[in-house]
Amino acid sequence: MPAKSKAQQKAAGAALSAKRGETKKGALKGASRDMYDSMSEEQLEELAHSKRKGKPEHV
Repeated sequence: MPAKSKAQQKAAGAALSAKRGETKKGALKGASRDMYDSMSEEQLEELAHSKRKGKPEHV
């Protein structure tokens, strides 16, 4: 499923970074922390790597 907004995509990218060990889990806030706990790395990658052009900032 592709991201519906730029904000959702950014949160997925932050959660994906923490899943891969590139950033600390403690640095996550809000939606990105929820995504980290509830989604697999594959799901996060799908959200984070969708195109941004034409997406609203928030939905």
